[in-house]
Amino acid sequence: MFTLIFLLFLLLLPRFIYPRCFWRMKQNKDKDGDLVKDCAFFLASVQQPVEIDYFKHILNEQPPTENIKFALALAFSIDELKRNPDLLPNTSLVFEFQEGGCKTMSQLYSHLHFSEEHNDISPNYICEKDTTCIVLLTGPNWETSAMAGIFISLYISQQILQLTYGPFHPLLSNREQFPSVYQMAPKDTSLALAIVSLILHFNWNWIGLAVSDNDQGTQFLSLLRREMEQNKICFAFVNIIPVKMNLYLPRAEVYYNQIMTSSTNVVIIYGYTDSTLAMGFRLWESLGVQKIWITTSQWDVTTNNKDFTINSSYRTLAFAHHHAEISSFKFFLQTLNPLKYSEEYLATLEWMKLNCEVTAYKCKTMKNCLSNASLQWLKVQTLDMAFSDNSYDIYNAVYTLAYALHDMLLQQVHNQPMDNMKGTYNHCLKLHSFLRKTEFTNPVGDRVNMKQKEKVQEKYDIFQVWNFPYGLGLKVKIGEFSTYFPHDQQLRLYEDMIEQSTGSRQMSPSVCSADCGPGSRKFWQKGMAACCFGCHPCPQNEVSNETTVVLGVFVKFHDTPIVKANNQNLTYILLISLILCFLCPLLFIGHPNSATCILQQVTFGVVVTVAVSTVLAKTVTVLFAFKVTVPGRRMRYFLVSGAPNYIIVICTLIQIILCASWLQFSPPFIDNDAQSEPGQIIIVCNKGSVTAFYCVLGYHGSLALVSFIVAFLARNLPDTFNEAKLLTFSMLLFYSVWVTFIPVYHSTKGKVMVVVEILSILISSAGLLGCIFIPKCYIILLRPERNSLQKLREKRSF
Repeated sequence: MFTLIFLLFLLLLPRFIYPRCFWRMKQNKDKDGDLVKDCAFFLASVQQPVEIDYFKHILNEQPPTENIKFALALAFSIDELKRNPDLLPNTSLVFEFQEGGCKTMSQLYSHLHFSEEHNDISPNYICEKDTTCIVLLTGPNWETSAMAGIFISLYISQQILQLTYGPFHPLLSNREQFPSVYQMAPKDTSLALAIVSLILHFNWNWIGLAVSDNDQGTQFLSLLRREMEQNKICFAFVNIIPVKMNLYLPRAEVYYNQIMTSSTNVVIIYGYTDSTLAMGFRLWESLGVQKIWITTSQWDVTTNNKDFTINSSYRTLAFAHHHAEISSFKFFLQTLNPLKYSEEYLATLEWMKLNCEVTAYKCKTMKNCLSNASLQWLKVQTLDMAFSDNSYDIYNAVYTLAYALHDMLLQQVHNQPMDNMKGTYNHCLKLHSFLRKTEFTNPVGDRVNMKQKEKVQEKYDIFQVWNFPYGLGLKVKIGEFSTYFPHDQQLRLYEDMIEQSTGSRQMSPSVCSADCGPGSRKFWQKGMAACCFGCHPCPQNEVSNETTVVLGVFVKFHDTPIVKANNQNLTYILLISLILCFLCPLLFIGHPNSATCILQQVTFGVVVTVAVSTVLAKTVTVLFAFKVTVPGRRMRYFLVSGAPNYIIVICTLIQIILCASWLQFSPPFIDNDAQSEPGQIIIVCNKGSVTAFYCVLGYHGSLALVSFIVAFLARNLPDTFNEAKLLTFSMLLFYSVWVTFIPVYHSTKGKVMVVVEILSILISSAGLLGCIFIPKCYIILLRPERNSLQKLREKRSF
């Protein structure tokens, strides 16, 4: 038996471990965007079983509108609930979904008003007078829920309780104004923090914002502004879009021009999908505004635009409340009516799960697959339907009602002599008391807590969303944000997934001012934003921090293939030693004293030795890496044990011994030079032993020569990121500089000798930096598509 269970688990395992990817097809050719209308349902409990024919009867007669997806999610949830023997035994939930589709607000008002006049509610599934409390499920737009809640609280609060699905709204949490309303959606108190964390990850600091002019938009703007100011991120613009159409239309062109002319590449969109902001957003996309849009899952819409070109640099990044996957949704619907609920039709309602791991393997990138995808190919790849946030709220609403009813019925059984629960009023009052304290774990493992005063930790999934021609959409989960973890660990991005879906790990930059290049520094002008600055050349007596910039780039992109190649730790050692080489000339500047005279030569000798020996260690690493792949070789131990790293220690130790001997027998000292310039006495540092000085230089030259020979031998070894050629050129330049230094140094006198030594140190250090790291920085910053696993695979396949 155990073996059978284990084999079944192995067969089902791929369904749970593949990355989350989705596709969707919009077939409505009359309008773009997924403008979701209101949809309300009446729910009640009945003391009789409900079979599958019940759902077939009330759903198959409905017209194929987009909002039927809410009824389908509700039917699936109720059908799954009735299969649970531990919840509501001998009791079933039923719902009303009238012919013609979802109720509009006017229809809902008429229904409620009729019920108020007759003091009774009789949905079409109840054939006789009943005393059970009716539950009204409204959404996804909060205005409809608010209007219904006000009417219920004024007239029929004794007969109806209200659950809402759709985005959370703080107004509906006002218990004095809406005593019988319960929101299923979680709060968005951490959304601003999550968005700023994503912005910081991609090093953006110049952001646009378009937000609705309402209480929700104002609150979000306040939270976002606070987080951005704390992290030195600036607004390129803030468009507060009026909610009333007569105020929006005269300024629509102004908002469009603001977004088009702004230098930012990233724009945050926050508001409801039935607002004037949504109208503007669809207009901006249709007019070809190419930005990276950051928004919530309600905006991951698909369009019918046939003319736009696919650009992986511009896409929508959508934040969705995390919830576990719900399986068998598609199977349930196709059981109802396999002809009506075909794969093509279902793809117009919800996102369809796609095995992106297999897809990316066959097509190199997900973008390539979807660009050339046929509907038949997509149907073969599809696993199931995904639940949107709204559908998941409906799912939780059904189970919330079920758990509250279950607990209430259990208490009723225990207290039957004292509590006969007669009358709809008593039933609603009792159910209300249980709903407000309901807490449970739903069938997919997520916690649901109706105690709204308790703070719940938030977790978001982050998706990339693309629109392709002819209504095809792709959505890939690229990360998540969770407040459960410490502040610096809350954001987690799947960079391999980003690369598999687009072919690149990078996003388009969005900064007010590009970093100043080597040899220049930043300056700020009055009136400029904190993120904006200009660049001025460094004065002659100041040193550029270009090596520090390169080190920062390599640390930032430490997990990319080009940085990992050829021993990442050696790369950091080399960069740090080069920083010290650039700082060495500072010891030659100023009035000399005994300490600086000694430190000049010792620091120069040891630091340059570390740099050159590190280059030697890197070249040896390249050779070892290929020698161990040859059968019969015994060099694997030397590579695995880090033997090349000992080269640095040994070579540096030899140089330290040479310097110590120098200091022991004839150390540098302060001297007076009266010969170089007639009539002037110059205080200089005398090297003490010229022989010792040339021994130090000779040792540098020997290391450089050995490194050059080894790098030259390894220059043609096959490897995607083989830097042997770069090391060869760097050592050739280094060796040439110091060979030239000797005759030039001997032909000069006084202060010029110091200048020659300083220039030799700077030129040789700059040569190492430029030859080895500038080509890598070029790939990392300007050609990121070449710094990818995908590029690595392509080169290896040739």
